[in-house]
Amino acid sequence: MLQSATSTTTLNVEDPIAVMQRRELKYILRPEQIALLRRAMAGHMEPDQFGQTTIASLYYDTPDYRLIRASLEKPDFKEKLRLRSYGRATERSPVFLELKRKSLGVVYKRRVRTTVGGAERFLRGESGGPDDSQISRELAAFRNYYGTLRPSCLILYDRTAYVEPGGELRLTIDENPRYRTQALDLTRPMDGIPLLDEGCAILELKVQTALPLWLSRVLSEARICKTNFSKYGEAYRRELSGQVLHRAS
Repeated sequence: MLQSATSTTTLNVEDPIAVMQRRELKYILRPEQIALLRRAMAGHMEPDQFGQTTIASLYYDTPDYRLIRASLEKPDFKEKLRLRSYGRATERSPVFLELKRKSLGVVYKRRVRTTVGGAERFLRGESGGPDDSQISRELAAFRNYYGTLRPSCLILYDRTAYVEPGGELRLTIDENPRYRTQALDLTRPMDGIPLLDEGCAILELKVQTALPLWLSRVLSEARICKTNFSKYGEAYRRELSGQVLHRAS
């Protein structure tokens, strides 16, 4: 049964990060660990300017799911393509076409701002790219290399992002992570099938260097252990176990 999202507000955002290089560390949190972490962050981290945001990421893949199958093999290098919206998209609202690559544990993300229609035309090969930037050319090379790319899975979650004042650490808590493999459209209602047990969340730490000592201590004391959890990967495994991967009608 599909579960309703807690928020469908569309944010009017400018793109603060077109190119990013960092390490991303992931953890699964139980409800009591979420509460402990939030208390420990006082004085160290503060919510970013957007507060809690419902994020939707529409992943594209080949007809035989080449990209996610390769990713699940945990190679030294892997890449994914997704179209992301902050809140439920409209035909005119900004969305971001993102190329995410991971090499030897370092994440490289490049993205361009576009619209739902603009992204669809680009991925069908009807346009050269959302703009004349180097990033658009890289996206076009990716599209041309893999050939047919079509929507494969929609991942949604309610994210609260925190930043370190004067520092480089970024911390996000993704609650109610969910997915669907039908109605693969960012303009549709933001509901889906839960990916975690009720009340659990995904913690992501995005760092350039080492974790600060206070955070390392909290993770150790709360027994919060690093994981390789992938939202798209988990959704793919679940659908594969049912022997059916649905497409949008």
